[in-house]
Amino acid sequence: MAQYSIKDLERLSGIKAHTLRMWEKRYGIMDPGRTDTNIRMYGDSDLKKILNVSILNRYGIKISHIAAMEDSELAEKILIISRDSSDYDSLIENLVIAMMDMDEENFDKLLSRAIMQNGFEETILKIVYPFMEKIGILWQTGAINPAQEHFISNLIRQKMIVAIDSVVPAINPDPKHFLLFLPEGELHELGLLFYNYLLQKRGHKVTYLGQWVPLKDMAAAITVVEIDYLLTSIITVHSGSDLQDYLSRLSQTFKEKTVFISGYQTGFLEDNLPENIFRLGTANELFEQLR
Repeated sequence: MAQYSIKDLERLSGIKAHTLRMWEKRYGIMDPGRTDTNIRMYGDSDLKKILNVSILNRYGIKISHIAAMEDSELAEKILIISRDSSDYDSLIENLVIAMMDMDEENFDKLLSRAIMQNGFEETILKIVYPFMEKIGILWQTGAINPAQEHFISNLIRQKMIVAIDSVVPAINPDPKHFLLFLPEGELHELGLLFYNYLLQKRGHKVTYLGQWVPLKDMAAAITVVEIDYLLTSIITVHSGSDLQDYLSRLSQTFKEKTVFISGYQTGFLEDNLPENIFRLGTANELFEQLR
């Protein structure tokens, strides 16, 4: 069982630590363990409980009433809210709980309902991205294992592939051709799949090479098809000077092309990028660059 500090619970639930302490003392919402130095430590059941409490409290139910609920009553209230709610925070918290329980049926229902209510693009931007950020926090605390991460990533990946297959492209008077790829060693493709969806939806052509693509293979690909732009996402594979070296080689290999880079690792880069490489902080920045 994972252990969380009160600061971890604050980051995951959005409820301030001093409020959690007050609820714990006044209403007995949680019963934490203590370290040898008397620091509060919480378990998985405490995290699930506080996520559920956060949802109900956000919907106007007083904390004194929530504290008096039996677990079965609390679960029933959450079920009703998750069925009817379009509130992003509540959906995200329910997705976290479904992930921790590896509850595929509930996760699929929650995500499918969000897509029906908000559309695919809005769901990814407003629900899935913040959800993945919370997964990052859980990963840092040791609360989730690789199996849980793969479980959830594959479910989201399936939704993205279905959405890409269903795209009806907009009429674009000046469509561009993009080559999408991940560098050697990189396997995290959710961000790249989302760019694939966004580009096709806006009437651009995409050649998708996917995971772990050597530079020489991409160089061979552009001798077969005419490419306007390259786009990649770098989450884990490089760091520091290794990434700078890779970008230099990427720039030289495709010196006649514009290359867009995105992903977590690119946030640590200095501003002195090769002149044909552009960093994207958000999907919207790509379309600003194209305009």
